Formats: sequence, C-alpha cells, structure tokens
Amino acid sequence: MTPYAVFFALTVLFAYPIYRLLRLGSRHPRMPPGPPTIPILGNAHQIPITGLGKKFKAWADIYGPIFSLKIGPTNVVVLCDRRAINNLLDKKGSIYSDRPFNHVSNYVTHGDHLTLEPQGASWREKRTVVTRNLNPKMLDEKHWKIQEAEAVIFMNNILKDPERVFDYARLYTVSVAGSLIWGHRATSLDSFWYKDFYELMDLWLKVQEPGANPPIDEFPVLKYLPGAWKGRADKCRKMMDDMWDKARAIVDERRSRGDKRDCFIDEKIDEYNAKGWPLSTHAFNNLFGELLEAGADTTANHILTLILAMAKYPRIQERARKEIDTVCGTERAPLFTDFEKLPYINCIVKEGMRWRPTAPAGLPHMVTQDDEYEGMLIPKGSMVFVGIWALHHSETDYSNHDHFDPDRFLDHPKLANEYAVNPDYNNRDKYHFLHRRRICPGLHLAERNMWRIASKLLWAFDISEPLDPVTGNVVHLDEHAYTSAILMCPLPFKIRVVPRSPEHLACIERELSGAMEFMSQWN
Repeated sequence: MTPYAVFFALTVLFAYPIYRLLRLGSRHPRMPPGPPTIPILGNAHQIPITGLGKKFKAWADIYGPIFSLKIGPTNVVVLCDRRAINNLLDKKGSIYSDRPFNHVSNYVTHGDHLTLEPQGASWREKRTVVTRNLNPKMLDEKHWKIQEAEAVIFMNNILKDPERVFDYARLYTVSVAGSLIWGHRATSLDSFWYKDFYELMDLWLKVQEPGANPPIDEFPVLKYLPGAWKGRADKCRKMMDDMWDKARAIVDERRSRGDKRDCFIDEKIDEYNAKGWPLSTHAFNNLFGELLEAGADTTANHILTLILAMAKYPRIQERARKEIDTVCGTERAPLFTDFEKLPYINCIVKEGMRWRPTAPAGLPHMVTQDDEYEGMLIPKGSMVFVGIWALHHSETDYSNHDHFDPDRFLDHPKLANEYAVNPDYNNRDKYHFLHRRRICPGLHLAERNMWRIASKLLWAFDISEPLDPVTGNVVHLDEHAYTSAILMCPLPFKIRVVPRSPEHLACIERELSGAMEFMSQWN
C-alpha cells in the first residue's frame, strides 16, 4: 500500500468518528422545528436550571405548538397543541405511555416510583392499589368523612392563626392523605407526618428539576464527575429511605399491638400476608410514600393558589357567595353532595388549575416506536412533553390568560375526569391531570379536596389582602410570586381572614369537637 493510500485510510478512520460525534446533537431534518442546535450538546445548553414549563411556552411562541429539542443524542418533542395531544398521547397511548429512564430519579428511588417507572407487572400492581382505593365510589361513599372532618379542623386553624394559612393548607392535605393511606393523620405542624414529609418533598423536587442535574442520561460518563448534584441526590435518597422506613415501622409497631386501622396500607399488608408479596419491602413502602406525596403536595399547591386568588379577586368571592348562601344559608357549610347546586365553585377550582398549574411542564412520556405526525418524524425513544403552561396560557384558547376568571369554565360543569377521557379534545377543560393511560390516579381525591376547601372558605370567611400593622395600608399580594421548581407553589403569603357573621363563626366552632373526635382514631 502506497503512503498516500495509508494516509487516506487513516484519515477516513479518524474522520468518520469525529463526524459522527459532531453530528450527535443535530436534529433530524424531518423532526418538528426547534431552536438551533450546536454540535454534540444539541440544545442541552439552553435547558433552564428551573422554569422549564414557561420556557416551553417561549419556544412554542417562536417555533410553533409542536417543536423539538436535542439533548445530545436524545430527541425531545414538546406538544402545545390540543389536536396533536389527542392524536398521539390519547389515540396512540399504547406507544406513547412509557417513561424515559432518568438516572438521578432512579438512583434516589431505587427504581421504585409508580409515576416514573415504565409500564410492566410492578406498575400495574401499584396502579391497581390506587384505583381500587381512590375511585369516586370509595371517596363519595366512605372516605368523604375524613375529608370533611379535616376541612373543619382547617377552618378552625386559620380562624385562630390566619397568618399561618400557608402551613395549614399543607397540613390539611397531608393529614387527609396520611389518614387514608398510612392510617395516621398529621396532628400538628411539628408532626413527623408533616414536618419530615415536607422537608423530603422540598428536596425531592429540587433533585427532579430537569436543569438541576448534568445530562447524565444522554452522556453517561458525566455520572462519574463530582458536583453538587451528586451530594444532593445522595442526601435525598437517604432522606426518602429513612422517611418511608420510619413510616412503615410506625405502622408495624401499632399493628403489633393489635391496632389495625381502616386505611390503604393495613388492607394491603393483610392481603399480601395471605396471598404472598408481589413487591419488595422497599417497593411496597415507597408506593405508599409516593401515594402520600401525590395526595398531599400538589393539592396543597392548588389550594394555596385558590386562596391567593380569592384575596386578589374579591368579586369572585361575592359571586360565589350568592350561590352558596342560597343553598346553605348560615346553618351549615357546603358539602360535596351540593356539587351540582354550586357550579361556580367548580369553575373557581378549574380556573385555579389553569391559571397556575402546579406542574407546568408535566412529566415526560416516551414513544416506543418510530411515529409520524403531519409529515413530522417522532423517532423511537423520543421524550414527549406536554407544555401545560403553554396550553393554559394560550391567548387563542384563553383571552387575557393571566387574569383569574372562573367564567371561562361555565360550560364545563363536570369534574376533570369527564373531560380528560372525552374524545372531543376541543372541549377538554385543562391538561393538569395528563392523559389516558398515565392519567393521575389521584385526580378524584385532589378535586374533591380542592372543591371542599374552596366552598367552605367562601361560605365561612371574608378573605382579603393583609394590612400593614404600622400604616394600616393594604399590602398587595404578588400573584406571580411562585416557586420555579418542577412543581410550582405560591411563595409563602399572609391574608386577612374574617368570619362572615356571628352565625358563621358559631357553626365553624360548633363542628370542631365532632371533627376532632372522629379523627382521633387516626392520631
């Protein structure tokens, strides 16, 4: 072989891998459009550390409602279009309902997390636990008593200490979920079920933020490099293991004393002891921990948004009360059995979830085979996001979208699940609870919790912005003051809470002793 031939062969040998490497971050020409890429990284350098949902909207405004990103070799498709979501995630759910692997989340949870794990036998078993216990029939015929009692306790808490409404809203949701799931309510803000739980949740949300970790799944070598993300993941893994190990130990200890309770975990322990255990101890404990997470954290965020909106938009309170007073008077607070008689409360709840969706970017799906939509390629293995914030703040669908206006939903009198499974995608109310096979199994509990609290607060109190203790002037709340994590929550705020009348006050206080006595069985 001549020297020239050797040189040519070596050039080809080394040039081709370099060419392939430089093409690594390039977008396939048939994929949906998106921001320009750079070699190797693609768009990885443009992924924000936080606030991904709002960034999706900014990109959708530039590149259209269906756009794509490249994170190294990984393809990402973002859907901000109702028709596309229906045609892909709903109609083709069999290939769009898996979850992409995430190294950090998998490490923290040991792979045991229903929401994040792929479909399979373990996923189906866990899903059954949820749907069997949190379906509308069980909630409306059995579990409603816990929700009602805790709502009464919540109203009395903020009556006594309105400056801690932020904390008490979170206490309400974790106490309802803890009683139903673990057989233990959160009795106070110092309770293990409150304090330890929210410390874990605050860290867990930071760990899951897409831009908070290196793109390890796309470039696995990065997991060997040091960084703050690694210490954060280690800390969260230990906190999560300790939390659910301790929670299970509390359950096992009381059961050893013969104290079996009417709750999800006791029922499942008895069933598995009799029939055999399809889940490991860790997977079992984490399942009930995740159920507490799903039943408490996101719902509390939405309740706080509703309270913020009530204080900022007093005309909403006035309109709602006309409806409530006709049905309930001053003798009693609204019950969920009043749902059809109080349609405006449902509009308020829906608008809160649209206005400030707690999961603005949702969770990614993964397509399991090559697909095509309107001539655009969606390659196998692509991560598929729904741009929830972009959908909910589309000027086309919601004029003056940043304004809180429950009237938008006057023609949507039903609960969210009715619209989520409706083939008429243009009539869907919102996208917070996601889609078909991956629809949030806790949506029935969440909506009932939000409706109960909203209706009772509107019946019982005048809620307004706080006053400066020195000047007496109104301190205006910032309706944009939210966290920017993977789950959005209002930043801590204060409100004024005044009972509407002596009759309302007497009713609120009169119901407390009965509620406390009923809930004592879960102390």
